Amino acid sequence: MRKLAVAAAVLLALSLPAWVGGIYYVNLASQVLIAALFALSLNLLVGYAGLISLGQAGYLGLSAYIAAWLMLNLGWSHAGADAAALLGTAAVGAVFGIIALRASGIGFLMITLALGQILWGLCFRWSDVTGGDNGLSGITRPQIAGVRLDSPVHFYYYALGVFMLCWVLMVAWIRSPFGASIRGTRDQPRRMAALGYNVFLIRWITFTVSVLFTAVAGILFLDYNQFISPQSMTLSTSAETLLMVIAGGPGTSLGPVVGALLVVLLKEVASDFTTHWVMLLGVVYVLIVMYVPGGLVAGASRLARRLRRADDRAAPAAQELAEDTPCSSGDSTAAGGSAS
Repeated sequence: MRKLAVAAAVLLALSLPAWVGGIYYVNLASQVLIAALFALSLNLLVGYAGLISLGQAGYLGLSAYIAAWLMLNLGWSHAGADAAALLGTAAVGAVFGIIALRASGIGFLMITLALGQILWGLCFRWSDVTGGDNGLSGITRPQIAGVRLDSPVHFYYYALGVFMLCWVLMVAWIRSPFGASIRGTRDQPRRMAALGYNVFLIRWITFTVSVLFTAVAGILFLDYNQFISPQSMTLSTSAETLLMVIAGGPGTSLGPVVGALLVVLLKEVASDFTTHWVMLLGVVYVLIVMYVPGGLVAGASRLARRLRRADDRAAPAAQELAEDTPCSSGDSTAAGGSAS
């Protein structure tokens, strides 16, 4: 019941901007949803598999480029182009995963960084196909059940539905027996191998699934902006998403969402007041690492457990005091009667 209450509260909070906010806040909430889905896909690698990637933005941009090019040049529908983008990006991720997973730790991080830069360089230099630095523009938003998504509110609910579906699928997958094997390869890879598990295959499947959900975020990114350029595939985008995961709490289902909310708000709101918002983001990140090393969600969970333990210790003491108080009163009354 507690988990259902938390899920309902999160859904209510995510739906709130469309009820009470203006167009600016609705668009801001749509950006948070896209960033949160992107961070959740990266969390599959960072939080659950223990594999830190710095090339995830390349797959986000790749899926957007595939869908945009098919719609603009071949006249494909949104459904066909999106399906092809998902399959194509997942296939590239599967091939890149075979390359990257031959290393671990810093080696894996550097390989993913190099692969992400390859995708960025390809989209930046292949101007005949990708438009180069100008990117691809003129993309229309899809139509769902006869409803055009040109309205910010309509697109927000569409993004919310896609986000919730992907979130539920990821949580169910992580809590399955296969998800337990993913966490096992993170904590004890040698023991898992000794027990007969194929560690490389488990990590490769996780890498590919992470890329697939990143591709979904890339399609939402394309539909929201109606434009894609190599700027969305840079190292800074991957690092920013990794910051969302670490700040919110890696290895948790809610942490990346909280981290995405924090980073997007600082990026969009604080930048209206100061040009040094990046420095402010760095200060917030340092404070989180110093005082809440497990992330904001893990820190909140620890605080809640401490408060519960304090309440549990206080309850017996209060009960004992309540039981002793009538006895003391009765004794004093009896003593008063004897003296008189």
